[in-house]
Amino acid sequence: MGKPTGFKEIARQDRVYAPVEQRIRHYDEFVLPLTDSELGAQGARCMDCGIPFCHQGCPVNNVIPDWNDLVYHDSWRQAIEVLHATNNFPEFTGRICPAPCEAACTLNIDDNPVTIKSIECGIVDRAWKEGWIKPQPASNKSGKQVAVVGSGPAGMACAQQLARAGHEVTLFEKEDRIGGLMRYGIPDFKMSKALIDRRAEQMAAEGVKIRTGVHIGKDIPARELVDDYDAVVLSGGSEHPRDLPVPGRDLDGIHFAMDFLRQQNRRVAGDQVADDEAILATGKHVIVIGGGDTGSDCIGTSIRQGAASVTQLEILPRPPEKENKGLTWPNWPNKFRTSSSQAEGAARDWCVATQAFVGENGAVKTLKAARVDWKKDDKGAWQMETIPGSEFELKADLVLIAMGFIHPVHEGMLAELGVELDGRGNVQANTSEYHTSLDKVFAAGDMRRGQSLVVWAIREGRQAAESVDRFLNGGAR
Repeated sequence: MGKPTGFKEIARQDRVYAPVEQRIRHYDEFVLPLTDSELGAQGARCMDCGIPFCHQGCPVNNVIPDWNDLVYHDSWRQAIEVLHATNNFPEFTGRICPAPCEAACTLNIDDNPVTIKSIECGIVDRAWKEGWIKPQPASNKSGKQVAVVGSGPAGMACAQQLARAGHEVTLFEKEDRIGGLMRYGIPDFKMSKALIDRRAEQMAAEGVKIRTGVHIGKDIPARELVDDYDAVVLSGGSEHPRDLPVPGRDLDGIHFAMDFLRQQNRRVAGDQVADDEAILATGKHVIVIGGGDTGSDCIGTSIRQGAASVTQLEILPRPPEKENKGLTWPNWPNKFRTSSSQAEGAARDWCVATQAFVGENGAVKTLKAARVDWKKDDKGAWQMETIPGSEFELKADLVLIAMGFIHPVHEGMLAELGVELDGRGNVQANTSEYHTSLDKVFAAGDMRRGQSLVVWAIREGRQAAESVDRFLNGGAR
C-alpha cells in the first residue's frame, strides 16, 4: 500500500447530494463528485488487509485495493485498466450499485469503510473525459455467430466480451433502445441514459450488431435463432411482476411500478406519451407498495411530478437502525436505510398489509390496510398474522405496485423454446457453464438467477460469455 497509515490519518469522505429543493425540480443526476485529490486521499485509506474482504463483497471481483492504490499515486490511466479488467461498465455500478464491497470492507467494522464506489465512479468518469476509453475490436475473427437476446447489463456485458473474443455478435432488444431496465426502469436522476448510449457506440464499433425493436418469440421465432446461430444467450431479465390480488385491484389508478417508471423515462428521452395512457402523480396522493429500490424510484419520480403526498408501505418489519457487526460482517447487513428519494419527502410505514382498494366512478380513492405481526412458528419459519383492530385507511389517487418480480416472462420465447425452468420459474442453468437444457442455448442475468443487482448481471454476462467462447472453440479455452 502507498500509505499504510492512511486509514488512521484520513477521515472517510464521500460524495454528497445536491439540496432536495434543487434536485426535485429536474431529472438530471444530482450526486456531487469528489475532486481527484479528494479521491486520491480516500484511496490512501485502503488498508493492507491480510484478506481483502471487499473482493468477497464484489460480485464482479473488482481488484479494489489495486486501483485504490493507483488513484492514491495519481496513476489514473492504469487504474481504469485494472477496473475494466473485471467490470465492463463501472460507470453503471459506480452510480447504482448498493456497494456490497463497502459493507465487506475491513474498515466497515467501525462504520467507516473506504469510499470504494465513489473511487470507482471517479476512475471511469475521468477515463471517459480524458479519452482513454476506446473501442477494442478483435484482431482475429472466429467466423462463429452468436445471438444475445436482451440488452440489459447481462446482455450488454456478454455481447461485448464475445465480440472482443472475435465472434460475430447480434444483440436483440424488444424495446426501441438498449439497456433493459437500466434504460426504462431506473430514473435518469439516478443514472443518465447517455452513459448507456456511449457504451452502445463503443460496442457497435467493436462489431456488435444491435437490433432494437425486435421481440424474439413474437417478431422472430425463437427457434429461428437456434437454427441460424452457433450459440444463443438468453439474457432477457426477470419481468413478470408480483401482483396484489385484493378487492378493488381492477380500479383505474392502480399500476405496476415499471409501467409508471417506463413512461417517465420515455418522457425524459423526448418520447411522446398519449394523454389517455399517461400515468402521472401530479396533484395526487400516491401510495407506493413495496419498500425496495423500485419503490424508491417511484417515490423520487412522483415527487418530481408534483404529487400531493407520497407514502411507501412495506409488509416486513422496520429493520434495525444498526446491524450487529459481530454477526453480519463482512456480509451485506439488514439494517435501516434511507434512499435519496425517500429523503425527499416520503412517509414510510412498515408491517402494513393492503387489504382492499375502494374507488369512486371506477377510480381508486382509498386504500384499506391493517397492521401485521411477524412471529416464528414451531419450525422456526416466520409467519405473518394480522393484528385485530388495527385496520386503517389512506387516501390513494394513484397506487404503484413495486413488490418485485417473480420470474422471467414465460409466454413467447421461453415457451416456444421449451427450455427447462427451475423451481422458481427461472431458466435452469448453472454458474459454471451457464448452459441451459437446450444445445447451443445459454442463459445469464436475472433470467437465470432471478431479480437481482446490475453488478450481478454484469458478472453473469461476462461469465456466460467465457462459457460460450469455450463452447464455440470446442472446449479449448
